[in-house]
Amino acid sequence: MTPTPYPVTEIVAAQRPHRKDAARNYDALLVAARAAFAENGAEASLEDIARRAGVGIGTLYRNFPTRRHLFESVYAAEVDELVRVAEEVAPLEPWEALTTWLRRFTEYMVTKRAVREALDDDSATFLACRESMYAAGGPLFERAQAAGAARTDMDFSDLLRLLAGVTGTTFNDDAQRDRVLAIALDGVRAAR
Repeated sequence: MTPTPYPVTEIVAAQRPHRKDAARNYDALLVAARAAFAENGAEASLEDIARRAGVGIGTLYRNFPTRRHLFESVYAAEVDELVRVAEEVAPLEPWEALTTWLRRFTEYMVTKRAVREALDDDSATFLACRESMYAAGGPLFERAQAAGAARTDMDFSDLLRLLAGVTGTTFNDDAQRDRVLAIALDGVRAAR
């Protein structure tokens, strides 16, 4: 089975440097930025991100000339990971594939929430991310519906909004978040 070409995958591949050392620095900056944005929101210090990545601020700016470019690159890398997860879980039973992907989706929502206000809904990157997410996750949901595992009185957009609501609040800890997510997913599951 050949992987589906998703617009976000092409964007991520085009942004990533080809030289091995430059690619390592780029990847380290994305990991550091993701963590910094999750901890400190969109106002995370660029100097702190460079320090966490083990590179100088000049290397950060060489890869990401503006803060907005860094936001979009982190966001695109997260969505690209969601696309890969959708492909990895596709062979699982329909409900297991869907819920495995949705659990990863909730982790992605932390980063999205942190950089959301900095994203332009009309940018090519944002639109490619949205299209890719629907193209990757939508079929998992439709397959679960066809198998009788997920409700048929909702669509994928409804499901994403439900999860955005669940992840849009703060929790005492990860265990509480996981319980609330499990409750929400019980509501998505078809009556047995």
